[in-house]
Amino acid sequence: MLSSLYVKDFAIVEEVELTLGKGLTVISGETGAGKSLLVDALLFLGGARADAGMVRHGAERAELSAQFQLQDDDRALAWLREQELDDDLSCALRRVIRADGGSRAWINGRPVSAGQLSELAEQLIEIHGQHEHQALLQKPQQLALLDAWGRHANQLGEVRTQALNWQSTRKQRDALLRQASDPGPQLELLGHQLAELEQHALSPNAFDELLAQHRRSAHALKLVETCQRVLTQLDGDDRMDLPASLRHLAHDLMRQAEFDPRLSEAADLLESAAIQTEEAALRVRSTQDDLELDPTRLMGLEDQLARLHDLARKHRSDARELQSKAQSLREEIEQLQAAGSAVAKLDAQLEALQHHWESAAKQLSIARRASALRFGQAVSEEMSLLGMDGGRVHVQIENNTDMQPDPMGAERIEFLVSTNAGQPPRALRKTASGGELSRISLAIEVAALGMDAVQTMVFDEVDTGIGGAVAEIVGQKLRRLGRERQVLCVTHLPQVAAQGHAHYSVRKQANDGVTRSALHALTDTSRCDELARMLGGVQVTDLTLAHARQMLHDAQRKD
Repeated sequence: MLSSLYVKDFAIVEEVELTLGKGLTVISGETGAGKSLLVDALLFLGGARADAGMVRHGAERAELSAQFQLQDDDRALAWLREQELDDDLSCALRRVIRADGGSRAWINGRPVSAGQLSELAEQLIEIHGQHEHQALLQKPQQLALLDAWGRHANQLGEVRTQALNWQSTRKQRDALLRQASDPGPQLELLGHQLAELEQHALSPNAFDELLAQHRRSAHALKLVETCQRVLTQLDGDDRMDLPASLRHLAHDLMRQAEFDPRLSEAADLLESAAIQTEEAALRVRSTQDDLELDPTRLMGLEDQLARLHDLARKHRSDARELQSKAQSLREEIEQLQAAGSAVAKLDAQLEALQHHWESAAKQLSIARRASALRFGQAVSEEMSLLGMDGGRVHVQIENNTDMQPDPMGAERIEFLVSTNAGQPPRALRKTASGGELSRISLAIEVAALGMDAVQTMVFDEVDTGIGGAVAEIVGQKLRRLGRERQVLCVTHLPQVAAQGHAHYSVRKQANDGVTRSALHALTDTSRCDELARMLGGVQVTDLTLAHARQMLHDAQRKD
């Protein structure tokens, strides 16, 4: 819901702030006072092309901003979250139009394009009048309105599901088809890569063992020298036989242990040390015997490691993962070889999904055709009540020429309108004047009351060319619409203005040779005065005042 609108230096408006609530808000004023400028401001906030002519003379720029309050289930809120432009349940639109024709736009303080502004505005507000861009003139919006009115959500959901499944399967099939069309070169390349890996790739454990062998070979000379030096110390000649020396010392201690038993423990330790020294010498000697000073073997190991590292770089992998890479290549080769049969399988799935979609689309088409007839009758009845006797609406249904599954169904629709009896119906966008178009839009909205997701509606020139009882009925319809939606209506008829839940007056003033337009919120008293002016012209009489009070009383009494 639109909660406030701020306009500065826009056309003849110097500065205006409009606070809005629920229900029907009417804006009145003399011809040329600037009533429709507020509607124009909303159009520009909705992404309309910037027009330097709308900047007030002498100003550098025009500033427009609007504040909306959203609900958790609003489509606009979902869009804001998807675009990462959300700010809790509030939505602020702002646009600046410069005198040179340039413009900038913001949503919740973040810069956006005019296209983004337009996308969001379509979900926030509907403007009905003589504006070419209004949503109701667009075929997709007309189709959505018919589906909402006919309560086709279940049938439409099934059609959309089947269409999306078909599209997803079609993408898979096309991708496989591109692979299967000429797999020869790809298979040859993959086969060569696989043969190379199968010849040289090692398991992670084998690669680690290869690294260990290389380290031993590279340090073989130093290892041999170290082993020889240790063995010389452990069991060299008779003068340097460490185990024998330890046993000799242990024997000397044991001979003296009869005099001090504590020495026997030391003797045991020396005997154990002698045994461990002998064991160490055996292991060092065994290691020394296994060591080879073989430069040729070292070069072979280095060549093998270099080849593995080259393969790893080639396949953008780690050397330990080359066998896994080989398995991936095997699977890819199998997929390519099986692509032909996979395409055939997907073709069969596509045929089945096509059949499911056609069945669901047929049910939706039946429902749409039945709803279209009833909807046309309902809108035609509302048009008659709004002073368009003989006018009728026909919902034209056309089958899609492209029979590929479409999420929106097998047909498109368009609202055709005849404003007078005997005239052939024409497309809504090509029909009628601004006032007639507004009344037709009002008739459609009233007929579809509660079905439209947009919470704020604006009607401009809805009362052009009517008066008397018809004008009062139009006002009543707007007030009824205002019970379900927020409605803003620009009017020059007292019968319509009296039906408003809130009333603003626009007045044009000339000071120092400069014309300015000002907006005033009306109290009950000033509202009667304004209605009296609209009834009687410049001169307000007791009679017109009494009539104005009666109109207000009658309008409020019906709620």
